[in-house]
Amino acid sequence: MSIEQEVEILRKIPMFAKIEPAKLKLMAFASQRLTFKSGQALFHQGDAGDSAYIIVDGTADVLVNTPDGQLKVATFARNDITGEIAILCDVPRTASVVATSKLITLKITKELFFRMVTDFPDMGVEIMRVLAQRLEHTTAQLMAARAAK
Repeated sequence: MSIEQEVEILRKIPMFAKIEPAKLKLMAFASQRLTFKSGQALFHQGDAGDSAYIIVDGTADVLVNTPDGQLKVATFARNDITGEIAILCDVPRTASVVATSKLITLKITKELFFRMVTDFPDMGVEIMRVLAQRLEHTTAQLMAARAAK
């Protein structure tokens, strides 16, 4: 995959959509392209958060440890980003993410991620929107689970 193709993928992610192509090219160049096999973990709940991952192709499940075992809380696919909570909040990973198919990602380090947020405040606003949507979705799931009891 070329840098130009990676830039096009980055442009489809809402938090990167308003960033000029030259900056996205730099981001794509500075990121690391990784491939995971189905069943392979990108990271585990409790790990230190050192990077975020943009899914270029494939799918992955988001799993949270509970007293009753792991609970699937989301599935990510092409153009989704995962892992940003731990690098934004400087807390351990809040969930595990496991590939459910061959998964191709762009790994963005904490340093690169913060440089982009600092240079592009609009990106920070978009990150807040994404996180707020996830919180709303999780809250709705919790309410539905409580109602089902």
